[in-house]
Amino acid sequence: MPILPIDAGRYGTPEMRKVFEEETRLQKLLDVEAALIWALGEVGLYPKEKVEKVLEKASTKYVKPERVAKIEKKIKHDVMAVVEALAEACGEEGGFIHFGATSNDILDTATALQFKDALTILETKLWKLEEILMSLTEKHKKTLMIGRTHGQHALPITLGLKFAVWMREISRYIQRLEECKKRVLVGKLTGAVGTQAGFGKVGLKIQKLVMDRLGLQPAEVSTQIIQRDRYAELICLLAMLASTLDKFATEIRSLQRTEIGEISEPFDFRFQVGSSTMPHKINPITSERICGLAKVIRGFVIPALENIPSWHERDLTNSSAERFILPTTFILTDYMLNLMNNILSNLHVNEKRMIENLNLTKGRIMSEAVMLALTKKGLGRQEAYKIVRELVLKSLMEDKNFGEILLSDEKIKKMFDEKELKEILEPANYLGTTVEQIEAAIKKTRMERETRKNLVK
Repeated sequence: MPILPIDAGRYGTPEMRKVFEEETRLQKLLDVEAALIWALGEVGLYPKEKVEKVLEKASTKYVKPERVAKIEKKIKHDVMAVVEALAEACGEEGGFIHFGATSNDILDTATALQFKDALTILETKLWKLEEILMSLTEKHKKTLMIGRTHGQHALPITLGLKFAVWMREISRYIQRLEECKKRVLVGKLTGAVGTQAGFGKVGLKIQKLVMDRLGLQPAEVSTQIIQRDRYAELICLLAMLASTLDKFATEIRSLQRTEIGEISEPFDFRFQVGSSTMPHKINPITSERICGLAKVIRGFVIPALENIPSWHERDLTNSSAERFILPTTFILTDYMLNLMNNILSNLHVNEKRMIENLNLTKGRIMSEAVMLALTKKGLGRQEAYKIVRELVLKSLMEDKNFGEILLSDEKIKKMFDEKELKEILEPANYLGTTVEQIEAAIKKTRMERETRKNLVK
């Protein structure tokens, strides 16, 4: 029976789980061993006529995970178990398998192949999230709502501005992942301590041939392992992404609170149960799940950083930690992206409630607008602030409409007529360059997407 929720199928998408399944991992190891044999043939260290047999047999069709596990149980070495199983499948043509290589030549290069597949999945979903946010930004660029700071009503904004900020944040993650790939999608074939002594003078050529065949870059220099600053950067980046998804989910949860009720995640009213005892509950459980899983991913940053130090040319302290943190980080990040894409694609927006909430302070949210209007009329800014503050407090203490309090003040009545004051107190008139900023952000995002598409082509 499975123990961890990923293994039980509770978390993770089929496509990302498949990247890190044991059989997929074994196939990647076989792909590296096969590429090495091919390269040895290309440089004349292995008979070319024997290469095809090894290339054919380097498949989980012939090298079964069960057989590898049985050998490993006996010899207690994972890579040698793969080597022996492959050599066994190849017969007499298997005599040169693993020639000149060390375990981490195969392991780290196979890991890079998994990263390549996993990052492609993440990028596709990030593109989708960016697209969803771009659509929401356009749709709600003029949807008026209250902006909040310190959890308190601040000034009017639009929902589109909130989404535009999120959209550009996701755009930056797409850029970061693309940059990170240059340092992460690398392999190595440099032998036991990084000297390539087993390959002799053709070592660099063999490494280049292998990496070209696998679609990776060769590490410019390495010890027995690919240096773990590369992996640490990747885990830190995915933890950042998880934290951004956490931020989005936290905002949705907050705005879904009964007292606010402005936006809410999708809820299947036909079947979904909010509480085992309170039938009225409509809980933001998907957003809460994202927030909870983000904590797990952030927790993996420490072991990823701890894996950077290694004794001399390598030790084994990184290995056990990476068996947990690498697949789990990718699987959970991908799953969180999936959840967020679904939430935002089906987000419920209550514009009526937004307007109601704008009026909760009875116009006091427009105090800055009044203060600046007074300043434009000739009052000093500090004096205007003092006057408005006193009137705001009077409105609050007497629980009266701010406009009413303003019109009852002699100083204010001398400076504004009722129509002018009404214009100043209208939230929709105090949005500054909100729409222009939103449109500029959408335009920039569209241009970046076109550039990315062209680069892919």
